[in-house]
Amino acid sequence: MLRSCTAGLRSIWALRGRREGAPRLSTDLQPARRLFSTEKVIHKDWALPNPSWSKDLKLLFDQFMKKCEDGSWERLPSYKRRSTQESEDFKTYFLDPKLGEEERLSQAQLFTRGFEDGLGFEYVIFKNNDEKRTVCLFQGGPYLQGVPGLLHGGAMATMIDVALGSCTGGAVMTANLNINFKRPVPLCSVVVINSQLDKLEGRKLFLSCNVRSVDEKTLYSEATGKKLPLAILGLVSAVWGFFCLGRGGVDLVF
Repeated sequence: MLRSCTAGLRSIWALRGRREGAPRLSTDLQPARRLFSTEKVIHKDWALPNPSWSKDLKLLFDQFMKKCEDGSWERLPSYKRRSTQESEDFKTYFLDPKLGEEERLSQAQLFTRGFEDGLGFEYVIFKNNDEKRTVCLFQGGPYLQGVPGLLHGGAMATMIDVALGSCTGGAVMTANLNINFKRPVPLCSVVVINSQLDKLEGRKLFLSCNVRSVDEKTLYSEATGKKLPLAILGLVSAVWGFFCLGRGGVDLVF
């Protein structure tokens, strides 16, 4: 009988709640749902120290952060995904609509930020706008090995390309990249990539860099490159593609 009374009271409470707007215990005691669609998404900045950074990398980072205090240098943030505007520009100028699967594109992320902390590309870039140059502090993790104990040349080439691109101040694509490898880089060591913008010819940007040890005594690589703004390259490619339509294709040299 006691159980019957309890059940009856619960039914009356539920009815009163529906009529008078009183809270229903079955739902209001649960945490409120968060409206994720209206929340601001905060992306992780990967160009900040983490436990995998060596003493050399942390020391150099602190030294350059000191230089940033007077405004002459700035640290460039780095995220796993490109900005929405850059992604839209690329799709507008280059991406074949037939290949533009939104689900796959939504999973895309920056190649150099696709590893767990300490396993791949650990780096931070500092930029001096007045001098048109950047300094990239790079530590190559164990997943970037080539010859046992040494950094893979392709990994070094990737970082050189990234460092040169950081001098341009905008979305660019590489038209040419020439690298002279002087010495192999020990795996998990720290190197300093000094890059600069040498000249402009119209919209073409000509850049150069060198890769040295932390103490600057060892020269690992030297490189030069030519880059083009994304929008201009896309426009030229579109016009050239239209011109060559039906002619079997023609190589485009910048």
